[in-house]
Amino acid sequence: MRILFLNLYFPPDTSATAKAAESMVNALARTNEVTVLCGRPSYDPMERRPWKLWRTERISGTTPQSTGEGAAQITGGYNAFIVIRVGSTDYPRIQMNRRILNYLTYVKLAFWRVFFIPCDAIFAMTDPPFNGIVGALLSVLKRKLLIYDIQDMYPDMAVAGSIVNPGLLTRFWERLHRWALRRATRIIVLGDDMRARIIAKGIDPGKIFIVRSGVDALPPNAPVPPANIEITRAIRGNFHFVLLHAGNLGFYGAWDTIIAAARKLENENIGFVFVGDGAERSRLENLAAGSTNVRFLPFFPSSDIPSVLAAPDAHIVTIKRGLEGVVVPSKMFGIIAAGKPIVAIAAPETDVAALGMRHGFAIRADPTNPDELASVIRRIASNPTALATMCDAARQAAAQYSRANELRHLADIVEGLAPRP
Repeated sequence: MRILFLNLYFPPDTSATAKAAESMVNALARTNEVTVLCGRPSYDPMERRPWKLWRTERISGTTPQSTGEGAAQITGGYNAFIVIRVGSTDYPRIQMNRRILNYLTYVKLAFWRVFFIPCDAIFAMTDPPFNGIVGALLSVLKRKLLIYDIQDMYPDMAVAGSIVNPGLLTRFWERLHRWALRRATRIIVLGDDMRARIIAKGIDPGKIFIVRSGVDALPPNAPVPPANIEITRAIRGNFHFVLLHAGNLGFYGAWDTIIAAARKLENENIGFVFVGDGAERSRLENLAAGSTNVRFLPFFPSSDIPSVLAAPDAHIVTIKRGLEGVVVPSKMFGIIAAGKPIVAIAAPETDVAALGMRHGFAIRADPTNPDELASVIRRIASNPTALATMCDAARQAAAQYSRANELRHLADIVEGLAPRP
């Protein structure tokens, strides 16, 4: 099929959706003609592009080659695809008010550019947050199939994160979003909890498919790369048992419960380490003020991620009540590929808790109960045998959720839509 792929971010953007988009496009381009319609790089890009109304690049493997200013057609080549970048604004992501202009200029320019790109199906992701609605409208106007890939659930996430207040706008947004979900031929989600949330909106379960983020796990019996000793020391400090939360400290976490549990374990040589930044970090630091077993560290370079993942005894993955299916942490797969267990501070129906308990690599605690969390941590910290069993289970589970397998599943879902001769 000829697939038109819509997402504001695409490498050299470094956002999670940009990286996911690149993986999916590469998988789809193996058997389909794919054209990516994205904006100018703006999300912490590795490089920028000067403004032009649009520019077209041919990607073969990972090497872009300019093909001029007009539209281009794929002329063959394994894994080749076309990237068309419209001249959206490129304000940095930290400037939230101006970032909205990136969204609006991308949609305005991409909307009319779509009509000059032949396709059989439109594949829409969730950047900008209303991109699924735009994709649905375009699929109606062009009379094409719509494949809707949901990485972030909007407007649910915008309301939960206090980005917008509940009211007329969010009700209208939700109504349009449900229309887009009904319009879609296939809906791709990250986990069972997200699938359940969409079904609860009255959407046909038969067209909702799960494609998880997955991970590039090491082959069985492959040697584990040596960890950076300095990073290990920086994270572990002098604690006997260390729990690590690595990543964004945003609105989604049960942070109050975690800090309260940490205080209960203050005299038991159990350390809590937060690596990263986010909107909630300042509040967390104030909440943990005076605690001797809570530490905050900045992000490490991406090349050091394997050492960061290997440093603690266990990792924290948290989703506060009410966000089940709205937030599906993809970092879970990197953690288990590193052979580390997870303390899932989340409801039992969330993917991290359900998969973790099913495969044996996680132990769960209620995100509203500090006493239960402290008890769970105390239990695994005092039982090295159980901890080792969870580590083994993590490695085995990682092999089942390889990124390659998940992308093959995505390709099969899309291939099932292709017209038969």
